[in-house]
Amino acid sequence: MVRAVHIESVGDPSVLKYVDVDLPEPKAGEVRIRHTAIGLNFIDTYFRSGLYPAPGELPLTLGNEGAGYVVSIGEGVSNLAVGDRVAYAGPLGAYSEERNIPASVLVKIPEGVSDEQAAALMLKGMTACYLLKKTYEVTAETTLLYHAAAGGVGLIVGQWASALGATVIGTVSSAEKARLASAHGYDYVINYKSEDWVERVRAITDGRGCDVVYDSVGKDTFPASLDCIRKRGLWCSFGQSSGPLPEFNLALLSQKGSLFATRPSLFDYISERWELEETAADLFSVVADGTVDIQINQRYALKDIAQAHRDLEGRKTTGATVIIP
Repeated sequence: MVRAVHIESVGDPSVLKYVDVDLPEPKAGEVRIRHTAIGLNFIDTYFRSGLYPAPGELPLTLGNEGAGYVVSIGEGVSNLAVGDRVAYAGPLGAYSEERNIPASVLVKIPEGVSDEQAAALMLKGMTACYLLKKTYEVTAETTLLYHAAAGGVGLIVGQWASALGATVIGTVSSAEKARLASAHGYDYVINYKSEDWVERVRAITDGRGCDVVYDSVGKDTFPASLDCIRKRGLWCSFGQSSGPLPEFNLALLSQKGSLFATRPSLFDYISERWELEETAADLFSVVADGTVDIQINQRYALKDIAQAHRDLEGRKTTGATVIIP
């Protein structure tokens, strides 16, 4: 028996139950890993609340990313050995002391990257990687706007985009978060509680607008985000922490300057094994060389996962959070 957190119904954080579960031997193509750290992400709350339909039948163990070491190996697995340090982003099931998982989704953690860093950065860090390098190729010529700049993905984006030479603008909800974002690569930080962020972006860009807006907030930043983009620029909507977007007529994109729009998901950027390995290697390299500093600002015990969800949804967390089994 191992301890895990699962849900039997969707709802508020009280549906998260810390229970004993049976764990069979790993099947062919699987390995069993012992978690040393587990990542916490907003998408976890979407599955828990029912905002996103859970990919599986209830009861279901949540959690999209984790790190640990291999404790046993199923038939046919040749690329991993017992004791290897590994990390992953998806499939669900990270809220557990141990789990069986397909070997194909695991990557080895290199020297220079800790287990906690790996657990905290797989989903968020690979998200930052595809946003900056594949959804829109950010260069020294790019001016970008990122909402929720003091969040887990936001702090990685700020550092990485700054290293690429971009002009980086971020929005936050408090003076404390503004200081945090400024310390993580943002050239301009706008407190949307006290400033008109659309007007501020226009002033910063001399009325031109940004090349790309990265928006994981959703309802509260729409359609104002479109007013921050230059003609033929890109609106990248990749989350909805404030609630889902309303339906809108695509003609709005034409009215705002022939804008492009995308609603990407990490898993479509790492669906092939070579894409996963390339993205993870790119991410680990910028962490190991210090370009991106992964700061763990909150730690919770696995049994306290409900409080972790409350704090995350209440915007009481900054940067990365890990769960310790």
